[in-house]
Amino acid sequence: MKTPALLCFLLFSQSWAFEFIIDGEWESETSGPLDQYHQSGRYRRNVLTNGEEEDFEAIQGNDITIKSYKVESRITLRFAHTIVKSSVVNSGPNAQSIGFNVQIPKRAFINNFTMNVNGIQFVGSVKEKTVARNLYALARARGKAAGIVRTNSQAMEMFKTEVHVPPGNKVEFELHYQEMMQRKLGVYQHTLHLQPGRLVPQLQVDVYIFEPKGIKFVTASNTLGQRLADLAKITHTKEKAHIVFKPTLQQQRKCENCTESAVNGVFTVKYDVERESNAGELQVSDGHFVQFFAPSDLSPLSKNIVFVIDVSGSMWGLKMKQTVEAMKSILDDLSMDDYFSIVDFNHNVRCWSEDLVQASSIQVDEAKKYVQSIRPNGGTNINEALLRAVQMLVRATNQGLVDPRSVSMIILVSDGDPTVGEIKLSTIQKNMKRVMREQFSLFSLGIGFDVDFDFLERMSMDNRGIAQRIYANHDAAEQLKTFYSQVSSPLLRSITIHFPDKAVNSVTQNRFDKFFSGSELIVAGKLQPSDLTTLQSFTTASAANMDLNIQTEADIQELDSVLGTHQHSFSGFARQMWAYITVNQLLAERSLATTSSKKRSITQRIVALALEHQFVTPFTAMLVEGHDQGRAERLIADSPRDSKHGCCSATAPLSGPPQVQQVVFSNPPWLLPTVAPNPNEATGNQDSFIPGHITGVDSDPHFIIHLPKSNMDICFNIDSKPGHILNLISDPGTGVTVNGQLVGSKKMKNNKIQTYFSTISIYSKTDSVQVIVGTDRIDLMEVKNNHSFSWGATVELALNRMRVTIVKEQHVTVTIDGKISVMVLLHRVWKKHPVQVDFLGIYMSNDNEYSTQVHGLIGQFAQEPKVKVYGVHEGADPKKKEATMEVKGNKLSVTRGWQKDYRRDKKRGSDVYCWFIHNSGKGFIDGSYTSYILPQLDSFLTPI
Repeated sequence: MKTPALLCFLLFSQSWAFEFIIDGEWESETSGPLDQYHQSGRYRRNVLTNGEEEDFEAIQGNDITIKSYKVESRITLRFAHTIVKSSVVNSGPNAQSIGFNVQIPKRAFINNFTMNVNGIQFVGSVKEKTVARNLYALARARGKAAGIVRTNSQAMEMFKTEVHVPPGNKVEFELHYQEMMQRKLGVYQHTLHLQPGRLVPQLQVDVYIFEPKGIKFVTASNTLGQRLADLAKITHTKEKAHIVFKPTLQQQRKCENCTESAVNGVFTVKYDVERESNAGELQVSDGHFVQFFAPSDLSPLSKNIVFVIDVSGSMWGLKMKQTVEAMKSILDDLSMDDYFSIVDFNHNVRCWSEDLVQASSIQVDEAKKYVQSIRPNGGTNINEALLRAVQMLVRATNQGLVDPRSVSMIILVSDGDPTVGEIKLSTIQKNMKRVMREQFSLFSLGIGFDVDFDFLERMSMDNRGIAQRIYANHDAAEQLKTFYSQVSSPLLRSITIHFPDKAVNSVTQNRFDKFFSGSELIVAGKLQPSDLTTLQSFTTASAANMDLNIQTEADIQELDSVLGTHQHSFSGFARQMWAYITVNQLLAERSLATTSSKKRSITQRIVALALEHQFVTPFTAMLVEGHDQGRAERLIADSPRDSKHGCCSATAPLSGPPQVQQVVFSNPPWLLPTVAPNPNEATGNQDSFIPGHITGVDSDPHFIIHLPKSNMDICFNIDSKPGHILNLISDPGTGVTVNGQLVGSKKMKNNKIQTYFSTISIYSKTDSVQVIVGTDRIDLMEVKNNHSFSWGATVELALNRMRVTIVKEQHVTVTIDGKISVMVLLHRVWKKHPVQVDFLGIYMSNDNEYSTQVHGLIGQFAQEPKVKVYGVHEGADPKKKEATMEVKGNKLSVTRGWQKDYRRDKKRGSDVYCWFIHNSGKGFIDGSYTSYILPQLDSFLTPI
């Protein structure tokens, strides 16, 4: 357990004496290894459980009147700035001490505290801790000290201060703290403890949320009882939400005529944001940037898990019962693609199976029976148990049993320190660091307060995992299951988020070992001075059977102009968020530092950042100063001694320097057309000028077939019905089929429903991969894995022989084995257009390498037929000449016209002059167009 430590206030004045006892110690830069802490007793064990904490009141004192108690939180792009204010009057006949207590999240940094006592205004500023140390020593010598004691709550810490107030006088308190919201299981949660202890005339909570990409949902709940359950009011627009909780005096009463307050519990706001694409969200403000990355619609990676369970005597009773209950539920959650085993240990180490086994229903049932039969007894041999678990993973990897793209992890559950075998904590940590492979992760769950949680946390962080304390009470099983849920669905491995050279600096951790479903990766940094108007980010990652390259960008000025118009947004969020992440990462790095010199170097960086950004950290203190008739009054605020919090939930940095490589998305040459010819030049053979050597289908739907040997373009329309699926390419030889599904216009035009392609499917039977491009999203379908992407970002994907490139709101290019390329172009129309709908165009290279079996409305022309055009003459329309065409043994009347190639200009297009075949291509295509209508998007064409 971390040493309870100092968030202390020391006031130097005969009139304003604090009488609150410090509980904790200062940390020395030259502190010894873990074992010295352990042996010296500095890690004092505390047997309090979460349900056994002492009663808490925000305002303490006798004969006092609380005039107001207000809490305001401004959450801007996941960064929260919270202010707690209270005004209190000493209504009694005598001077007395009045306490101001606030429970704040453990991950929060206090960044301001002010008091006004009898007209003396105390204003805070963060200083180096040496100042606080000297003042602390002076106050201690005089017996005058104040402090904050860490309580054993799951996520909160208690801020306490006391001030001496004469009768009839008022004191005003104001505390500021900042924290970054962590996304867990798809939700951001903002928690406020409301425990004023008395009825308050002005009791109000305001939470303002601003998310420029949109708020997906927002809820507010509390544990204040039925009378107050539905009092929160939520105002919610697309980008903003305001949650207000403002109970009247009567509503605050426990009962109709009670004088006691019912406001004693937790007020919780939960929300999530809209994500238009898997590229994440890049925002720039105040010379800083923040990249949020939380992809979804990806298939989970398979897992290889070894559960290491402490079954020593101290686990007897409720702890073991709840661990067994949780393990049975966790085992049921394993999928057939997962491999697992169980190691249980006391003074001995046992394995349910010496090797990983597939999580079939039979094996899972056997494992559940084994867990149910466990009877705790004996000592604790953590070292050997963990080494045995690593050996299992190494053996499975060496034997090729596990998928190279799978995730391997060890989940340790223990309630105590080692007592058997290797008991030196630093040696155990070194052993694990030595044997754990780069692709393995360790997650540790410490039950209760007899376990050295600092040790578990260090060891997990050192091996690409995290640790969490489990509280030994009635819901311990639920805590275990919730933790497992957070790590049970890994979506990506080896994630790197990087930026163009010389565009940014001071970038926070940008390489992550894993990304779990429902969580979020965040990278922040500073902008370099430049003339750039946009900033780009490039993300690379490995998914199930697929590698991703994702590009996104942000306008450098846009967000600042928006923030300036929002009254309740936090305009300095990006600067503070960057500092918050950086300080937390440095604290984590310092906790793993092996030498005093490294610790000192990191501490200096922490202090410098904390002073600049006014954070109370383990190495800084807040000096709160005021003057009374020219006399200086001072008090000091410190943070808890050692907040070894990781920076990024469910992630761990990859070792080694980042391999910065800018992703360049280049189009094949055929994607860009040449300049179209002048229509006056399009006569005779000159009529067949090649505009970009392209074959494609666009609009409603107009086919353009380029015939290279004849050096001409042929056009025709297909008049089919909405819902029909038309085959474009069907090639059994290469295993590729390309089909398009039609959608109708909203209304008739000229007594006719126009049809467009709304969905294009490119299916490779050889690879068992299908790419379905729609106007709203792009789906990649595999045998066992499905992935979905929006049009909102530029993404490059590699799936076996297939390469898929999505260019934001423009087009998708699919290349199969480097031989067949297809480009699908997105056309957006005005959403309220009375007739038209969004639709797709499709373009193909004439250099595609099909087999001799290829067919389809487009594919049949890979084997170019002989075409002869003659008898060119004036037509009914002077602008359109007419002629006779001989092709496939047919004589067709054709008209000279033009269609549009929209690759370069989606709005106006480029004219492609061609000979137009009437009657849905009859005579030019084999058979009737109805022969090309298929039942499914992945169907191949039957012989015509």
